[in-house]
Parts: sequence; structure tokens; C-alpha cells
Amino acid sequence: MSDPHRDLALDKTFTLGAEITAEQHAFLDQYGFLVFKGVASQLEVDTIMSEADRIGKQWLAAGRKQVNGIPLFVGRGIDGEPFVQRLAFSSTFSEYIRNFVRDDRFAPIRTLIGDNTRVGDREKDGVVINRYVKVPGSVYPRLGWHTDGLRDLFYGRMPKQMLNVGLHFDKICLEDGGLRLIPGTHTQGFRDMCFRKRYFVDHRPDPTEFAVETEPGDLTIHDGRLWHRVQESPHTGERSLRRSMYVPYLTDPYEPKHEGSKTPFYHHLGSAMRKVQVAASRVRG
Repeated sequence: MSDPHRDLALDKTFTLGAEITAEQHAFLDQYGFLVFKGVASQLEVDTIMSEADRIGKQWLAAGRKQVNGIPLFVGRGIDGEPFVQRLAFSSTFSEYIRNFVRDDRFAPIRTLIGDNTRVGDREKDGVVINRYVKVPGSVYPRLGWHTDGLRDLFYGRMPKQMLNVGLHFDKICLEDGGLRLIPGTHTQGFRDMCFRKRYFVDHRPDPTEFAVETEPGDLTIHDGRLWHRVQESPHTGERSLRRSMYVPYLTDPYEPKHEGSKTPFYHHLGSAMRKVQVAASRVRG
């Protein structure tokens, strides 16, 4: 008997309930991602973004360059002001965010990832808030093709499944840029995971990619072994702003970071690439 779930429409979205359904499991197995609509309220979205603004200004005022070994991505905001565009370990600076990511509504997500799942507040890069914006001086308007398996290699271990859980704070349609995935590539072999694309420097659209469209409060899950990127917005200023928060739900042995932690090599590489990108944008401007 054929599996009725094997030919699910690629643009199908779901509602997060008390458990992950058989259909949702099948979709994740087949394509490597899920989109849940309206998981957070507008008030929660606004409060988390207010907390991100507060944390970013606090770090800038303190002259921070990194948090627990992870560099700050400091560019320019909509009005040309210094603006932290990627906030690692945000939940360790906000009680509201720390409590939010532990809310009971996310229990089905935690069970999907594994038994005894925890929030990695102080592990990996912690709870990360991304703020993409396209203005002169931005250091984070887009992100090239990559898989998160590369990070496992830098940590000296073979890649394995890692589900990225993201909450989205802006209305993003196909024409606005945003998250792009190549469905099904979570099942690719080791060679394709390493060499199918040029990590981070390749921004070209792929004929098989899928654009993830979101409304404020939507939640996505995608397998980190998928090839994915963030398409630069064609807009500038406030309309280009795309904000999201990724929560590390972990089952690995506990590996906390602290203020004396070393910066991983891939972040050194990324920092050098952003400097080149900013210099190139100034030349074009």
C-alpha cells in the first residue's frame, strides 16, 4: 500500500498542536522542513523585538566585541546608527526570552528532537536573534549557501541531524528575499554536503530551491543538513528588515560557552568575509 503522505504539497503549512502529527512527521522526513503558522502572538513578537533592541544597545554601550567567544555582527541600522545585526546568547541577557523559549506550547517540538531535550542557552551560539537589513554599512543583508554540518566538522565530529527551530517576526513574501531551502538535501551523502555549493560565498539561486514565506509569529523547523541560504532583500531601509530567532534544542552532552571561550574558526572566516562585503558595498555606493 502506498504512503498517502509521500506526495504532500511543498508549500503546505501546519498548525502546532499538542503533538507532532503523522502527516507532519512525513513532511519533515520527505522535505526536511516544516512551517507552523501563528505560533506566537503579535504582543510576544513585539516584546521579543523590544528585548533585542535593548540588548543590542546595552552591548554597544559596553563596547562589547563578542559574547562567549562569538563575535558581534555590528553594522548600520535603518537611520545609519550602529546596529547589532546578530545577537548570540540572547536568552542569557533576557529573562523574557529565556522563559518564552521554554513555554509549554513548544513541548511537541522538543519531543520531535529527542528525549531529555534542553534549550542550549549557553551552548553552540545560544538563542540567536538575526536582524537582516539592507542599508549602507550593513554587514548582514544576506547569507550564502551552507549546511550546518560544516559546524560539526569544525567541532571535530561527523555531521548528524540538527533541527533548527526558528521564530519569524516579519511578513516575508517571495519577492522580499528571505530563507531559501533545497528540499530533500538533508538525505544527501557526505560528498554533496561538502561540495555541492561553495560555502557562504555562493549566493546564486538554485533551480530547485524553495522560498519560505512567513508572517510575524510563524515558526519553522528545518534540518541543518539541508542546503539553505538567506536571499538579500530587493528593498532598502525599513522595508528590507527581516528578523528571526533560532533556538538550539539539544540532546548532546552539555558543552557550555563562557566569556573566555575561543572564537570558532568558522566565525573568524565569516568576520573576514563580512569586512570584504562592507568594503565592496562602499565602493558600489
